[in-house]
Amino acid sequence: MNVPRLIRSLFVGIWRAAEGVRKILHLIFLLLVVGVLIAAIATQDPPRVPEQAALMVAPEGRLVEQLSGDVLDRALAEARGVNIGETLLKDVIDAIRAAADDDRIEALVLDPSGLTGGGLSKLQELADEIVRFKESEKPVIAIGDNFTRDQYYLAAHADEIYMNPMGIVWISGYSRFLSYYKSAIDNLYIDFHVWTVGEYKSFVEPISRDDMSPEDREASEAWLGALWDAYQADVTAARELPGDALQRFADDMVELLAAADGDTARMALDFGLVDELLTRDEIRNRLDGLVGEADDDEHDTITTSAYLAAVDSTEENRDAEDSVAVIVASGTILDGSQPPGSIGGDSTAATIRRAIEDDGVKALVLRVDSGGGSAFASEVIQRELQVFRESGRPVVVSMSSVAASGGYWISMGADEIWASPTTITGSIGVGATIPTFSRSLDRIGVHVDGVGTTRLSGQDNLLRDLGDEFAAMVQHSIERVYADFIGNIAEYRDKTVEDVDMVARGRVWIASDAQAFGLVDGLGNLEDAIASAAMLADLPEDEYRVQYYSKELTIAEQLALEMIRMASPVSRALNLGPRLPESLQALLEIAAEPFRMVDHLNDPQDIYAYCFCDIR
Repeated sequence: MNVPRLIRSLFVGIWRAAEGVRKILHLIFLLLVVGVLIAAIATQDPPRVPEQAALMVAPEGRLVEQLSGDVLDRALAEARGVNIGETLLKDVIDAIRAAADDDRIEALVLDPSGLTGGGLSKLQELADEIVRFKESEKPVIAIGDNFTRDQYYLAAHADEIYMNPMGIVWISGYSRFLSYYKSAIDNLYIDFHVWTVGEYKSFVEPISRDDMSPEDREASEAWLGALWDAYQADVTAARELPGDALQRFADDMVELLAAADGDTARMALDFGLVDELLTRDEIRNRLDGLVGEADDDEHDTITTSAYLAAVDSTEENRDAEDSVAVIVASGTILDGSQPPGSIGGDSTAATIRRAIEDDGVKALVLRVDSGGGSAFASEVIQRELQVFRESGRPVVVSMSSVAASGGYWISMGADEIWASPTTITGSIGVGATIPTFSRSLDRIGVHVDGVGTTRLSGQDNLLRDLGDEFAAMVQHSIERVYADFIGNIAEYRDKTVEDVDMVARGRVWIASDAQAFGLVDGLGNLEDAIASAAMLADLPEDEYRVQYYSKELTIAEQLALEMIRMASPVSRALNLGPRLPESLQALLEIAAEPFRMVDHLNDPQDIYAYCFCDIR
């Protein structure tokens, strides 16, 4: 008898039994957690809307068409008290729209102090909703310690604007200043190889130049000027100021400030930009008078998120069998499957296929807010939209703040393209960039050598000089992609290739100009595009529902999400991790930008339809 083997078998048996018990206990524990969680959710009281309240609209970060990142990651950030820096435009609009008809909401309070931007077209859509709210004859008050350009745009549409006596209204117009890295890259002995088609295609210029090209300067001055003209027209009309008031305020600020004895708040008051200068406690007292004092002697306000959770904000006609599907394509276009806030060739195409397979979907609206990215992923998405059209159902594109380059690529095949007058579009061009590091390695004494079996062997090795044949292949490839790009536009938009080429070549346009060139069909917002899609599908008005398509969470993800939310107070209390100073973080971001751009974009052939359309 082999005693050691017997002992070993005994211990193995005991271990397996213990492991089985452990698994059973884990399962029981999981079932208990799920049971407690379900019970907690079922017994959780919904948010309550006070009988007399003001709706507080206080967007944080950028206004976006789609919150970026995985929903669980966002929930974890929220639980830790970390601001994700984004506010969903649709949520704010839905809240204001519901509040206009809600007798419990007696006023609208705008506090845009946390807003950092998001595009003029989004601000215009939000401002339009504020104007519609005012038709309910309820007051709209804007408050703030200070106001930046975008913050002031929203505030200007209020009935009254209150600002802190130590505040400032900072409206400096629009600008586009980029960091250029050619000299820094040369100093690092890195060779960035770039190819472009279109003299206005400027997205590679930050790594190939030390300054803005004349062509990019020309195009930028045109569309930035159009944005500034639209901004001035909207704000001066809302505040009943002379048409050139904001231009004079920005250009003559030094003289105006001297006349106000250096008092920035009085300067804004004297110029008619604000109505009263009030401290924070004075503002609180003024708001108390709007809706009556609450039991705790504070004015009763409710945030947009709490208000939406308390009211039924689902779409109208929810019982209708027919629907118009809305798919949001927001962010950089990348190959593969991507989280929300980026447009994945595979993931966005899969979402479109879900709409294709739904017989109740009679039309599709693609809401685009993107400066482009991977040419390959753009074509994957565009082709899937054509499959939807081939099923006999219309596709309508609604352009948000930006639908340029690859953003236009995924839009071009629609039955109709709608855009805001201030949408940035065009940038129809193609570029490629590949870095090589042979000179960098040489400087530190690392040398690459070897053999290959063909002339192409090793020509794409980033540790060597780029081969001539490989470089020529890339050039031929991007010229082919550009030819296909403008050729498809010509076919879809019923134009000649020559006509498209004249307004393409990488040039950025404002949508009001793009419409004149036939790149855009109509000027309007998302609702206009949805209504047009329903009309093209012969859907009677008020007999269809609007159905938003996005990534669906599994049951496990939904449970995890609720657990994270329930644990939020504890997580916030434990959120004590060190953080880099903002100034240092900003310097690191600048230093890493050219490498991040190349690393982030992931087209399989490194061919991109991309637009640097960032403005300040």
